[in-house]
Amino acid sequence: MNTTTTFVIFLVMSLMMGVTLVLYFRKKEKFFVNLGRQRQLLYMSLPIILYIILFTYVPLWGWTMAFQNFRPQKSFSNQDWVGLQWFKFLFQDRVFIRTIRNTIAMSAINTSLGFITAIGLALLLNEVRKVLFKRFIQTISYLPHFLSMVIVTGLVSSMLSTDSGAINNAFMAFGFIKEPVFWLAEPKYFWGIIGATYVWKEVGWNTIIYLAAMAGVDPNLYEAADIDGCNRYHKMWLITLPSIKPTIIILLIMSIGRILDAGFEMQYLLRNGLVADVSDTIDVYVLIFGLSRSNFSLATAAGMFKNVVNITLIFIANEIAKKAGEERLI
Repeated sequence: MNTTTTFVIFLVMSLMMGVTLVLYFRKKEKFFVNLGRQRQLLYMSLPIILYIILFTYVPLWGWTMAFQNFRPQKSFSNQDWVGLQWFKFLFQDRVFIRTIRNTIAMSAINTSLGFITAIGLALLLNEVRKVLFKRFIQTISYLPHFLSMVIVTGLVSSMLSTDSGAINNAFMAFGFIKEPVFWLAEPKYFWGIIGATYVWKEVGWNTIIYLAAMAGVDPNLYEAADIDGCNRYHKMWLITLPSIKPTIIILLIMSIGRILDAGFEMQYLLRNGLVADVSDTIDVYVLIFGLSRSNFSLATAAGMFKNVVNITLIFIANEIAKKAGEERLI
C-alpha cells in the first residue's frame, strides 16, 4: 500500500469520524436543549425516579443470594458461592413444580374471568342512559376493591361455612344439595372459589379503564350505525368492541406478564392442610419453604425465577402482538 492510498484512507476515516462526532454532539445538544426547556417536568418527576431506583433497582443486589449459601451472620465477602445449586433444587422439587402448576392455573382462571366479566360489565354500563343509575352501579361494583384481603377472605369463609353459611343455606333451600358442604376442604372447589372471589373484588375496578376507552369512541360511528338499522347488540359488537381492541391487547400483554403472580394473600388465608396441594402458589412457597425456614437463598431463587419468566413472557407477547399488527406495549 503506497503513501497516497494510505493518505486517502486516513482522510476518509477522519471525515467519517468527524461527521459521526458532529451528528452525535448535535443530538446531544438537542437533547440537553429539550431537557432544559422541560426542566420543570424533570423536577416534578425526580422524586418518582428516585423512588423507583431506590425501591426497585437497588434491591436487585439481593439477587446475589440466589447464587450463595446465604447465612445472615456472615458478611457478603465471606458467603459461600454455590452457583446454580438452588435453581437445580427448585426444578427437582416436586412441591415447587406443583406450585408452578397451581400458580399458572389460578392466574389463567383469574385473567380469563377478569377480562370477560370486566369487558361485559363495561359494555352493559356503557349502554345505560340514566346517569345516576350508572354511577350507582359503578360505585357498588368497585367498592370491594378497597376492602382488605383479610376482610374479603373472612367474608368468603363465613359465606362458605358449614354451620350458618349463606351458600350452603341457599343451596339446601333450593334443593341443590341435601347436606352442608365444606367448600374450603374440597380441593376441586378451591380454584373456582379463588376465581369467583377475584371477580367479585376486582370486576368493578377493572371496568374503569374500559369505560374510559369507550368514552373516546367517535359518536358519529353510532349515528351511522343507527341510519343503517343496527340495534344495540350490533353496535356493541361492530363498533364498541373493535374501538377498544387496542386497550384490550395492551391489558392482555400486561396480564401475560403477570402469569406467575396468581396472588398470595387470598391463597394463604384460605388455605388449609386439606387443600394445600392446590392452594400453594410460588409466593406461598417462598414464604413457607424459604423465609419461614430461614433459607433465604432458596426464597431468592424462586422469586428470581418468577420475575425472569414474567419479563420474558411480556417481551414474547409484545413481539407476537407486533407480528400480528396489533397494539404493543413496548
